[in-house]
This record gives sequence, C-alpha cells and structure tokens, in this order.
Amino acid sequence: MTLRLAADAAGLARAAELLRDGELVAFATETVYGLGADATNPTAVAAIYAAKGRPRFNPLICHYPSAGAAFAHVAPTPLAERLAAAFWPGPLTLVLPRRPDCPVASLTGAGLDTLAVRVPAHPDALALLAAAARPVAAPSANRSGAVSPTSAAHVLADLEGRIAAVVDSGACAVGVESTVLDASGPIPVLLRPGGITLEALEALAGQVARPETLSGRPRSPGLAGSHYAPSLPVRLQAAEVAATEALLAFGPPPPGAGAVFQLSATGDLREAAARLFDGLRRLDAEGRRLGLAAIAVQAVPERGLGRAINDRLRRAAAPRPRSSGERP
Repeated sequence: MTLRLAADAAGLARAAELLRDGELVAFATETVYGLGADATNPTAVAAIYAAKGRPRFNPLICHYPSAGAAFAHVAPTPLAERLAAAFWPGPLTLVLPRRPDCPVASLTGAGLDTLAVRVPAHPDALALLAAAARPVAAPSANRSGAVSPTSAAHVLADLEGRIAAVVDSGACAVGVESTVLDASGPIPVLLRPGGITLEALEALAGQVARPETLSGRPRSPGLAGSHYAPSLPVRLQAAEVAATEALLAFGPPPPGAGAVFQLSATGDLREAAARLFDGLRRLDAEGRRLGLAAIAVQAVPERGLGRAINDRLRRAAAPRPRSSGERP
C-alpha cells in the first residue's frame, strides 16, 4: 500500500525519512510529480527503474535544494552559473560534467560522465530536499512512456503499491517537464523543451543548438521517441474531428467530437501547458469508456511554451514499440 502524505511538516519529515531509508517517494515540483529516491543509493535508484519499467540507459535528473548543493556535485561553466542565477529555482535542468568526488550513484546518470541537475521551484519540494539532506533522483512519477502526472491521484493511478509514499501538494503549476540544456560544451544544446522557453534561454545564452535528431545513448530524460503516451492513438493537427474521436482542444473546437477537453479556450499557452497531461489522461479514460477510437489534437503554435507542448504531443503520437515491457 502506498502512503498518501499531507504536505505539512509531519508529512514532509516522514517522506524525508523514507528517502533516507532507500524507499521511493513521489512529490510535487512546479512541473510534474517526480518519483524520488536517494541518488547516492544505487539500490534505491534501481527501484525507480523497476517501478517505472524504465530502460536502464535513460539517465535521471538529480534534484537539489540550492545551486550551491548542485554545483558541489557537477562542474559548472560560467554560462551554467549565469543560467542558474537566472532560472533556479525553476524548470531548467542543466547537464554538466560530474566532479571526480561526486557521490551520486553511476546508475543515476546511466554511467555517463555528465549529470542532469536542477533546483525545483516548489516550496514542498525544496523543504523535502533540505530535510532529506542528499540529492534526490526523480523522473516523472508514472509508468515509463505513460502520461506524466500533475496530481497525487495521477501518481496513485500508475504506481499504487509500487512505491512507499506520495506527498500530496495538489496540482502542479507549470504542467510540463523542465527544459533540459546540455551546458557541458562550448555551445549549449537544447535536449528537451520545457518550462523555460527557448527564447528566454537565447536571451541569456545567445546561441543555443537544437539537434534535429540525437544518436547514441541519451544524455537526458524524456528523449524516447514514443513517450507521454495514452493508450488511445493520438492524431495531431486536427482541423476536423469525427464522432469516434475525443478532442484535445486549443481555442474554439470544431464540432462533432465524442468527448472534449479544452486546454485553453483563449489560446493561452501557459494555461494549456498546465492542463496538458491532465487532459490526455481524462480523454484517454473517457474515450475508452465510450469506445472511441482515438484522440484528435488541435494545432498548438510552435512558439514559447508551445514548443514544449508540441514536443510532448509528437511523442504521444509517435509509433509505439510492439512490446516495451512498460504497460499492459
């Protein structure tokens, strides 16, 4: 049975104790709920992969209560220090070289010489990290490849009985994962769009590379082709919708859908990002209940947070592997 802890002093103290004991605890950040484990404990980190059904080559993000704590384990460049000063605490993950004395388990970073680190902008997360007094590895708290969770109920729907506890802090404010930037080289590389926009990064960093395809072992979480996927097929750029489809709407919806979830009636990208994963989950459940065939998605502009939204939607719509071992 998974404990559902209140986000008060007693609940956070209990969650920190469980983390120190090598247990898995889900907790809210400003982006999505993370599935936390002591990043220095390889057995605890292995339990994350087992609970999620996650491929072992996919690295995890380490969460810290401050930039100073993070930079004690990775070597920041001057640019990384400027980015941290501008965006931490916040939804930005930096990939940087591990220090030689870094205590984080090799499994956390999938054996790479770099580590993905961030300082979340959520008071409960920061309090938990400070109380745990160690780095916490935390991918999204869902089965691997499934829709990311933005509430404690989403976490329990996927991981009930697989983890020790979830700290219930209510809904997440941002709703899409952190931006991941590889800052280990001379030119920063955008590995994953997210809560910090490309425009904001370029305003501070200047040139930001964005490779169209990535080869070899992933240097960041969330790079699998099929990811964030509901059980129903997803159809993008829908201008019309059939009665056999559920509609994920953005702005005025076309008529005829069997079920509708509105991301933002006014076309507000921040509102749409915060509602994205909840919308996919709700339409998936409603569509299956009604016997619908697919989820159609209205077009979202490719700017600002729209890049992060569209990245998640393209992965949700990507061809599924025949057998991933992650979902029934």
